[in-house]
Amino acid sequence: MSSIFLRRVAGVNFKRGSRRLLSTPTPQSSPKTWRPLVAASALVGFSAAAYTLGSIYPPSALALLFPRTAPGPPDPTSPEAIAYTESLEQRLQTLPLLESLRKQADADEWYEVRPYRNFPEERRVNSLTSGTLRGPGKLALHPLVRAKKDESESQVFIHVGRGLCGHDGIIHGGLLATLLDETLARTAIANLPDKVGVTALLTLNYRAPTRADQVGQLLSICSSTDRPQFIVIRTFLNEAKGRKATVTGRVEALDGTLLVEASATFVQPRYAKLLNTEALKQAMGEPPKSHAPVHLADGQIRPPK
Repeated sequence: MSSIFLRRVAGVNFKRGSRRLLSTPTPQSSPKTWRPLVAASALVGFSAAAYTLGSIYPPSALALLFPRTAPGPPDPTSPEAIAYTESLEQRLQTLPLLESLRKQADADEWYEVRPYRNFPEERRVNSLTSGTLRGPGKLALHPLVRAKKDESESQVFIHVGRGLCGHDGIIHGGLLATLLDETLARTAIANLPDKVGVTALLTLNYRAPTRADQVGQLLSICSSTDRPQFIVIRTFLNEAKGRKATVTGRVEALDGTLLVEASATFVQPRYAKLLNTEALKQAMGEPPKSHAPVHLADGQIRPPK
């Protein structure tokens, strides 16, 4: 009986061993060993293509966060800077928006002036917007103001350069507040009894980033497809009562995109009659005497009547 039992056990062990031998797979190369290499190669190729396309056609969000480098403001007396400023003036005068406004049916109800154009040099050198911030790469041009003859509304075209940024490529919010303060003041002061006023309240609501000039600062590096950045500040008289005037305004891109909203109150000081109002008129730009609209280029002298 013991021999039969041993034979059965040996047979079972043999069969189990045979099964183990038969079930053992033959070593082969697995696809899993080369799949990571293919994935890595595809990722590298995709990244290179995305980087190349992004460099040529950067998305707006990436362009805002990581703007391309640009040279600083040049010497305003250099030939390149003078040529660049002249080019900007030509582009300003041919802006489609400005040309369309000049052709509207109510064009004879508006006039144009260039603030600070006739500002005395001894005053200009100590003025923020007409002196310190004036020049190519900053405020390259005198603002072009289109104002209603009843002083109830105005449209101000301003070029803002790359040297006026907080975050690179984005105009500093404080600079926009300064420009709004001056443009709103012009509408308010024109409606005060003695044409003198000071800011009592200024409230701003920033709606979107204001892009700076993205074309660089010298004409020599500008291509024919570059688009310098102009903004339009629109001001409106809300109420003028006694020594107080309230106004509202907005900063817009040329396509109408709202960038900043503002409201302000200006008050005529009690000592207004003691002040020299002629200097203020020279800074703001006086309206023409005639009723015909006058279109002035920067530096152009109004012909005598």
